[in-house]
Parts: sequence; C-alpha cells; structure tokens
Amino acid sequence: MAAKARVLFDNGNHKVLCFDQLVTGDGVQSNQFLIIDGDQHALLDPGGDLTYMPLSLAVSEHIPLGDLTYVLASHQDPDIIASLDKWFLHTRCKVVCSKLWARFLPHLSAAYLTRHSGVSTTERMIEVPDQGMYIPLGSSRLMVLPAHFLHSVGNLHFYDPVSGILFSGDMGASLVDDADPVTDFAEHVPTMEGFHRRYMAGNKACRLWANMVRKLQPKMMVPQHGRPFCGPDMIGAFLDWISQLQCGMDLLDQSHYRIPDDRDGAWQAQSTRGEKIADTLC
Repeated sequence: MAAKARVLFDNGNHKVLCFDQLVTGDGVQSNQFLIIDGDQHALLDPGGDLTYMPLSLAVSEHIPLGDLTYVLASHQDPDIIASLDKWFLHTRCKVVCSKLWARFLPHLSAAYLTRHSGVSTTERMIEVPDQGMYIPLGSSRLMVLPAHFLHSVGNLHFYDPVSGILFSGDMGASLVDDADPVTDFAEHVPTMEGFHRRYMAGNKACRLWANMVRKLQPKMMVPQHGRPFCGPDMIGAFLDWISQLQCGMDLLDQSHYRIPDDRDGAWQAQSTRGEKIADTLC
C-alpha cells in the first residue's frame, strides 16, 4: 500500500503534498514534496534507493507517473537526488539543479538511459544560475532561490507563491522521526542546533539568507528533514535564531587542522580528539 500523503495546500487546481514516512532502516528521516498545478507537477528532493519505490508508488496515486514535469534538486547529496536515473527512466521529467552540479549529475545517470530515450542527460537538465530563476508550472510558477553554502556550495531553495510555502532544504532541518509542525520553538532548538552548527558554512551565509526570506514572508517553511514551521511567529523565531548562530567556519581554529598522530596507541587518542572536535563544531 502506498504511503499516505499530508496535504499542505489545496485550492482545487494547485496542490502541495508531503511524504514523510518513506525511510526505513538506517536512513535519516526525510520529507519529499509534490507540487501539482493543473497537468504539470514538480517533485522536490526525491532521494535515493531508500525512497524511490515507496515514493514512486505514492506519487502515482496523485499523478500519472510518466508525466512528471520536473524533479527539483536543492543540491547533490545522495538523500536528495541519488535516484535520478530511475526518475529519468520511468518519467519524462527534467531535473532543475544548480549550474555547479549539472556537470556532475550525469554520473548518476547510466549511459543506457540516453540510448533508451535518445535524449542525453544534459538535455534533460535545467541549469539554475547563481542568482536563481523562475520555473513555469501549469498556470503558476515556482521561484528558485539562492541558498549557497547552506550547506552545499551550489544550494537552492524553492518558493511556491500560490501556497506561500518555502521549501528550505537543510535549513531548518531537525533530527526527529516525524514531520508534525513545530509548536514550541525553544523546545525544538536542541533537535536542530548540532546539525546546523556542523553543516552550515558560517553565520554570514545564514544571516544573508534570513534577510532574503524575511522579504518573502512565507506562510510555511518546510525543510527536507523533520518538522515544518507554520506562521509568522515560528518562521520569525527560526530566522532570528539562525541569523545569530555561530556555525561552520565560525567555529574552526588550527586545532581542527592537524596531522594525524601515527604512534602506537594513536587510534584511541585520535578518537578522543575527534569527539572533542565534533563537540566543538556541534
């Protein structure tokens, strides 16, 4: 039986669905999103082999799978886009990704796909420039936003003006097992803090991104992992928090760049140092 989707928005013609219970085993909980506008559709960050089969079954309950219009990739990680070859094989989709990753994504797509379809991988890519762009979807359009270094050098977020939903990738991600909305921000911070301190490049990028998002005034912010933020109070609390967070390069010093010790017993010493480094960064 296909996984049941959460309906985040539905006005009759435009619909946003969330699939949040597809990962089993050792994989980290992740959210996948489907935006439908008329007869066009966009699937966000569909993941890899862990999610492909259950996600494709779930998506096929809402649209003709072969007619999928876009796969939107916020960045290049395995939990984002490793199943690209399967989506290329079984649908007619184009993949929307940063121009920085367009030259690398063909490594995820086997040569037989080109022979099968007569269309090369690069012909099925929409390369997004650093400043972002708009993507038409049915009678609407999606906004592709720059989110570089959060946490990838070529990182993108997606905003749907019809629903007012910002799809924020790893920004706002939390290490929890469900996707219920955040109701107590202070209580939620410990589920996010270590991840953001380690995976975001630095406070400057976080602060500039938050300034951009404040101008958008989204109604909902949904990350790829964990719980969404709904309404101006919760979204505002997150933007205030991330704007002041010291993370990534802000936390580094020379002790984090040292030649490993190769003396007898060094494995234990190195393990201890590694734990201290992780504690410092996270």
